[in-house]
Amino acid sequence: MPGIDECLLDVMRLPGARGAAVVDWTSGLALGTIGDSPNGDHEATAAETAEVARMAAEQPAFAAGLPEPPAAGDGTGTAGTPPPVEDVIVTTRAGYHILRFVETDFDSSVFLHLWLDRAEGNLAMARIRLGEMAERLVLA
Repeated sequence: MPGIDECLLDVMRLPGARGAAVVDWTSGLALGTIGDSPNGDHEATAAETAEVARMAAEQPAFAAGLPEPPAAGDGTGTAGTPPPVEDVIVTTRAGYHILRFVETDFDSSVFLHLWLDRAEGNLAMARIRLGEMAERLVLA
């Protein structure tokens, strides 16, 4: 089970990968980064993508049809309850940005951000592989 650094190295092996980060979407802080950043500043990119992730994760419209999380006080609480969204994909003329939410045992407020070159990358393959990596990621 890979940690953040190993996971980011794996992400960068995807064809067309330009840069990647593990980001806490509640604080907007990058927990780890690799490669290039779309605006040249990994910390600013982390904060900007965290805004997008937070907006998607907190919208009730995306949770429609999902079972309610356990009520607090029944011994399980809501810690570790994943957001209703698996990933967010933003397309630009030059690339793709995939934000893949990572389920954790604590607060599930982390996502993987992959910046993928549109001409060299395969969006479908990258999305599948990013999901696999998110499942294996160990945050300590």
